[in-house]
Amino acid sequence: MPSFDIVRHSDVPDSYRVLRVLSDFDMKKDHGDLHIKGTIDLPENWSVGIIYGASGTGKTTIVKELFPDAIVEDFKWGNGSFLDDFDKNLSFDDITRALYAVGLSSVPSWVRPYAVLSNGEKMRATLARGLLERDFFVFDEFTSVVDRQVAKVCSLAASKFAKKYHKKFLAVSCHSDIVDWLEPDFTFCTDDFRQNFWKARTIQNKISTSDGAGTANGENLAVITI
Repeated sequence: MPSFDIVRHSDVPDSYRVLRVLSDFDMKKDHGDLHIKGTIDLPENWSVGIIYGASGTGKTTIVKELFPDAIVEDFKWGNGSFLDDFDKNLSFDDITRALYAVGLSSVPSWVRPYAVLSNGEKMRATLARGLLERDFFVFDEFTSVVDRQVAKVCSLAASKFAKKYHKKFLAVSCHSDIVDWLEPDFTFCTDDFRQNFWKARTIQNKISTSDGAGTANGENLAVITI
């Protein structure tokens, strides 16, 4: 049951503009400090979780405090094709299966270096690599650079992959629309610091009640196979 009591102190300068803000809004210098405190109860044998909330509510600060080694931001990219950046012990079939699963199915993109991929392709390449190379990984700003239909496809696919291959995947996002699609074992909302243990609806129910969100890029979510 990881707990956090985090204080981030900011040295507030004595510039005219800062002093004007403090005066006009009746603030003190220590109002610039960040203090967040709480507990996340990780269920036994959990596989998928999500921390979500509005920007500035402490999501990234919390995961950097609790899970600094699990955040997928340190992958090295630089080969002529990003396929060659994946762990050399992974088979070609393992890599392409994961890429298809997360929606990066453009074969011409596979032979390009990571640096020239679109932001959405980079997100999905990183997601695929995290799913394959880490037993536990945290993805900060999950789905923030893709449209909301693609976000739902990626969420469902990543969840299915993590559960099938016994991974632990913690998504961090300012978007709550992906919660149901992730089918998480738990949610933690930094808007009110409340945790819930999730009982997801079935995939078929989500498809029939999501105003057409069941398809994206020609894929039917009911038949995603990992």
